[in-house]
Amino acid sequence: MNWQDVGLAMLPEHLLLVGIVLVIFLELVDRPRGALALTVVAVVAATAAAALLASKGYASAPFAGHFSVDPATLTAKALLLALVLPTLLLSRDDFTDTRFHILLLSSVYGVCLLLSADSFLTMFLGLEIMSLPVYVLVLLAFQRPEGPEAALKYLVISSAATATFLMGVSLLYGGTGTLALSAFSQALGSPNTMAQAAVVLVVVAFFLKAAIVPFHAWAPDAYEGASVPVTAYMATIVKAGVLLAALRLFGTTPVGRPMADLLTLLPLISMVWGNLAAIRQTSFRRMIAYSSIAHAGYLFFAFLGAGPGRFQAVMFYIVTYALMNLLAFASLPRGSDDAASDRLDSLKGLYQRRPFAALMLGLAMLSLAGIPPLPGFIAKFLIFKNVIAAGYTVYAVLGLIGSYLGIYFYLRVIQYAFMSADAVSQPSNERTLALSASVLCLVPAVLVALFPGWFIGLL
Repeated sequence: MNWQDVGLAMLPEHLLLVGIVLVIFLELVDRPRGALALTVVAVVAATAAAALLASKGYASAPFAGHFSVDPATLTAKALLLALVLPTLLLSRDDFTDTRFHILLLSSVYGVCLLLSADSFLTMFLGLEIMSLPVYVLVLLAFQRPEGPEAALKYLVISSAATATFLMGVSLLYGGTGTLALSAFSQALGSPNTMAQAAVVLVVVAFFLKAAIVPFHAWAPDAYEGASVPVTAYMATIVKAGVLLAALRLFGTTPVGRPMADLLTLLPLISMVWGNLAAIRQTSFRRMIAYSSIAHAGYLFFAFLGAGPGRFQAVMFYIVTYALMNLLAFASLPRGSDDAASDRLDSLKGLYQRRPFAALMLGLAMLSLAGIPPLPGFIAKFLIFKNVIAAGYTVYAVLGLIGSYLGIYFYLRVIQYAFMSADAVSQPSNERTLALSASVLCLVPAVLVALFPGWFIGLL
């Protein structure tokens, strides 16, 4: 084993680990005030390391068959790590101790492991390290009685996904004698019943993690019960980690007809049901939860497309979706009553009270709805373009129809913010770091919208 290769290939992970140790040290010396700054420094350093290695075309496999990096993997890590920064800025008013930062860095460490996994063993470790801290994050600083229930439901959902995943992996191992991810690609086209059952179980596990219908039942409860920064993290980074892990699993292998039907039917139902259910919501976080169910359907549609174009389509969609969600959460008015602040009614008259926040929220909603020329439209265009190019034209048309069912509830948010009188005075706190998070999301979103070809070229 070459320790220099290990140190360099895992440099982003090592920097996150150093951050975890230093934040724990702050807890030991009873200096929690520096935890946020130290966590930001650790994430920025890890982002810079991943970006620098990617720019140099670095590729290595320090643990052959289990962990490897290449420019595409390092670019994905850099982008996801950069998306953690707005979440950290949003967290200052909700989390004043070190526990949040230790748990968040640990979860992000798991995400980075996922992106480099070459075996089911490493993928399992990454999934669990990513997920376990989130159960506790949902409980931290909860401001409503539903918080503990939400954490328990999220634990149950993830546990079911883990059990399903391990069952599928055990069947794959029994049939192939290897834990390499390549066993999944071989099983995709295999006529063997056990191999097909293993593939279905593994895919269902990812459907559970991504809250695809009908495995979505408690996801909205978890989103609603968590605090705003945790909900933002769950809706963006955790979901991105799951989808990119699935992308690494499928690789560039063409999807055969039986699996194509599974990858089409449930994601298509998720698009329709997620958008229709979001229309009925009065809670912003529950609305975003159902919106994320629909967006997960769009992302799984990308696996129908040609193998070489999957990574660009999925990564572009994940980045734009995460930026717009984080922008929306950063723009929300926040008061002392979390339940009241979470109601869509609290957005009434937002433009009169906080014009910049209303404009940012409106921009985020229009982009999530897929209105051109915003980046959300480009992201959907790339996905459905690849699906049509792969020969699934009917599925692409049905998906497009399902995607635009959601325009109504996105426009309803804008109607509340811009066209409704402020019927009740809604006290809210001006948050400098939330404004910084908005700018941090707005600038790259504008660049992606203006120069999508340049961004795709980076992937």
